[in-house]
Amino acid sequence: MPSSHTLNIGILAHVDAGKTSLTERLLFDSGAIGRLGSVDAGDTCTDTGALERLRGITIRSAVASFTVGEVRINLIDTPGHADFIAEVERALGVLDGAVLLLSAVEGVQARTRVLMKTLRRLRLPTLLFVNKIDRTGARDEALLADIRRLLAPVPVPMTSVTGLGTARAGSVPYDLEDPLIRARIAETVAEADESVLAQLVGAAPGGQAQEDGPPLTADRLRAALAARTADGSLHPVYFGSALGGQGVGALVEGIVRLLPPAPAGTGTEPRGTVFAVHQPPHGERTAHVRLYDGELRPRQQITLHRTGADGVAASVTGRITSLEVIGRPPGDTGPLTAGNIAVLRGLPGIRTGDRLGPADDTAAGPALFGSPTLETLVRARRPARAAALRGALLTLADQDPLLQARPAPDGATSVLLHGEVQKEILAATLHQEYGIEAEFTPSRVVCVERPSGVGEACQEIARFGHTGPWATVGLRVEPGARGSGPVFTYETELGALPHGFHQAIEETALATLQCGPQGLAVTDCRVVLTRSGFIGPVSTAGDFRTVTGPVLRRALERAGTRVYEPYHAFEAEVPLTALAAVTARLAALGTELAETSGGVHSWLVSGAVPARHVQEIQRRLPGLTHGEGVWMSYPSGDRPVRRGGGG
Repeated sequence: MPSSHTLNIGILAHVDAGKTSLTERLLFDSGAIGRLGSVDAGDTCTDTGALERLRGITIRSAVASFTVGEVRINLIDTPGHADFIAEVERALGVLDGAVLLLSAVEGVQARTRVLMKTLRRLRLPTLLFVNKIDRTGARDEALLADIRRLLAPVPVPMTSVTGLGTARAGSVPYDLEDPLIRARIAETVAEADESVLAQLVGAAPGGQAQEDGPPLTADRLRAALAARTADGSLHPVYFGSALGGQGVGALVEGIVRLLPPAPAGTGTEPRGTVFAVHQPPHGERTAHVRLYDGELRPRQQITLHRTGADGVAASVTGRITSLEVIGRPPGDTGPLTAGNIAVLRGLPGIRTGDRLGPADDTAAGPALFGSPTLETLVRARRPARAAALRGALLTLADQDPLLQARPAPDGATSVLLHGEVQKEILAATLHQEYGIEAEFTPSRVVCVERPSGVGEACQEIARFGHTGPWATVGLRVEPGARGSGPVFTYETELGALPHGFHQAIEETALATLQCGPQGLAVTDCRVVLTRSGFIGPVSTAGDFRTVTGPVLRRALERAGTRVYEPYHAFEAEVPLTALAAVTARLAALGTELAETSGGVHSWLVSGAVPARHVQEIQRRLPGLTHGEGVWMSYPSGDRPVRRGGGG
């Protein structure tokens, strides 16, 4: 029987909370797989890479599918470690809903709060699953209080726990047909739903209606739960154990009943997003695509659009050789339809983040977690492998565009990273998959330059005795909108130069911006071509490349640039007695303190801190708080570098 609708959901959590184990349990209980895999044994369904199995962590997003009745559920298992946040970001862009895991023992962790803030900012429908209720130290009511205080203001418990913290732990779904249980849950739902509140205010004890109002039935309460879950106003909470299977059935019922299905497409032109690309060494490149409108079929020619790290828009056209819709039986050759996910083959130029549809489509949305803040230089230990290393890094950058691999001096390759674990994984990948032993320089924080003002420069072809390049180029540099990247535009008359000369100027200008007056990449600026000229048959594209670089550098020097460094937004929960010591240390490191709240059980300090100091603060916090401090931070843009302060 075909599925009546599709749900694309993600499982997100702090590392080691049990995401992959829950995925295995969902697939096993639904009959999609015949045996349960184990993270410890390295034989799980979604962690297929050798490094994932060796380390027992998810590195790349994986998609699996199962059905419940007539509902097809595409399940995206995402990495938990903060260094692989780019994988999580891409997954969030194609989801209809999410399941956020917490451990009943460790509770609300810093990484969990980062994920929940993002989910709530997106208003993405989210269920909470509290895992490991059978572990010693597991909590339920106290953890619900922490969830309300730290994660979500309206958590709605949907199950109760028996034998908490023992091997006999069980999870019992609340029966909404029971008037007392229905009334208790309705009181929580009423915090987010005015219609339920109105019914409660006019209801008799036990949830029965007064004479002038309809009864608050189980069906009406379920409808309110589904509506408020869909708009992100509240979050149903399920307790259970992924390994033992307790509570998973209730979670599945919640996924089917409470998460809204993928919306039906409204257009006929194919429109979608490439959210994952995989290419083993010497293997064929495959891409996961979520489709929002239209249809895709094998042998269909498509055009993919992208915007590079340098701000240049580009497109790639290719033909799909095969198309495998996730969740369909092998051999099913039907088209990919709106709301579903498929694996495409036959497109060697496809990259993660590519968009299918109009060139100006914004379906991909803005970045959620910020760009990487660390840079390292990579060199092959054997110089003869330098070219192979660069090729491997470029291939890996296609799979994760935030790596932004680009040439650096002395034959090295510059790579952007989110953290040191990602560097370790990259080194192991190069060695195990490509046979390349690489050396990495110590990571450094990535800073950028932005123009402080407007600057112009020009070089013209001399009328007599000309001995230099046969090209006239005039450029103006001016500040651009924050986040716009480098933009190249024209004031000269369209067609005044042959297309090849225009292209040479633009490409050279964007390449020159990679190293500004202070040795850093220049971003968020407009470079305007103000003058141009050439001499008939003697001018070449090479002349314009030769002239453009020096002209732009002079314009940048006249405009002046300022250096900006990345910052992290942070929250630190500290004991009552440690506030003075913690804030003094934060101030000494150039932190901008925004708010201090709490004061009953602990203090919650928030603000922004230079990314270069985050590791030091994390290292010092346990000593300042006697091991009781909790730190959470994530990239939040950049600020001007302060001269002589914040050391």
